[in-house]
Amino acid sequence: MLISLCLPLLGSAALALAAPAAARRLPPRTAAWSLTCAAVVAAGAWVTVLTMLALTLIGQIPLIAAEAEWSPSALARATPVDRPVAAACAGAVLACAITLTAVSWRNIRVLLDAWRECRSLPAAGDLAVVDDPVPTAFALPGAPGRVVVSSGMLQALDADERRALLAHERAHLRHRHHLFLLTLQLAAAVNPLLRPLTRTGTFVMERWADESAATAVGSRKLVAQAVARAALAAKRAPRTTALAAVGGPVPQRVQALLTPPAPLRRGVVTALAALMAVCCIALAHAGRDIDHIFDTASPEHGCRVTAPQQEHRSHSPHPCHRESAQRLS
Repeated sequence: MLISLCLPLLGSAALALAAPAAARRLPPRTAAWSLTCAAVVAAGAWVTVLTMLALTLIGQIPLIAAEAEWSPSALARATPVDRPVAAACAGAVLACAITLTAVSWRNIRVLLDAWRECRSLPAAGDLAVVDDPVPTAFALPGAPGRVVVSSGMLQALDADERRALLAHERAHLRHRHHLFLLTLQLAAAVNPLLRPLTRTGTFVMERWADESAATAVGSRKLVAQAVARAALAAKRAPRTTALAAVGGPVPQRVQALLTPPAPLRRGVVTALAALMAVCCIALAHAGRDIDHIFDTASPEHGCRVTAPQQEHRSHSPHPCHRESAQRLS
């Protein structure tokens, strides 16, 4: 039983370790979806198993056991982990909930600020040009989103490079890359092992936008040149609330654009999918085992009343009820 509970935890750890390496060997779009799905599965398995183990301790609280009509002592005997381990799991679930709430609130505020800023920007369609000598360009998600570029950046690039740069930023908005990054951040808030995925995810989203821009302008070399010149021209880092063409490791992005596109390695995708499937199956098996533990502690299973005892029931309290009453007193 303990093995079935550990398998989802091991599977989530394996996903967290394997996903970044696998993402760098896949086309950016496939890598983005694979990373996001792996993060959701790993985070879900992590927090679900911790919750199930914490419930084995919470269920032993006399008031809760009396309300649910199961035996605390029978539950304590059947649980696969000791009280300190279950208590640590309960503390971990509480920490996950607090971290998830804080990250969610911070991202909601960022998105609201972005939407308000989008409405206040003078724009021609989805393009807003800011009179600023400092070269900068980024995609600002909103309703609708905006591509914000400074006059300094426009002056630093020629016409073709500007076209490639704007295609890159529009790809961020068109493919909703900020939602992918938000999902990765929320998953990392639940499962600390997934924090490296947020850095990998940023790189993958930039590579996805690079490839989309290359398709739009018809030249991978032109996009590489635009990204390199924009990064060299930028005098300050882009804001953290936006996706920018100079974000991520620029040298690796330029090198990837100057080489043939990464082929779709079906074996890598299949391995990731299989690992996620194993994690989900192990999680379902663990849930069945936990359900069996609570069934074992219930009166219908552990304290079954036979027919002759039914007549004596009005004179003598049920053994399981008597045990709960003793604990409450």
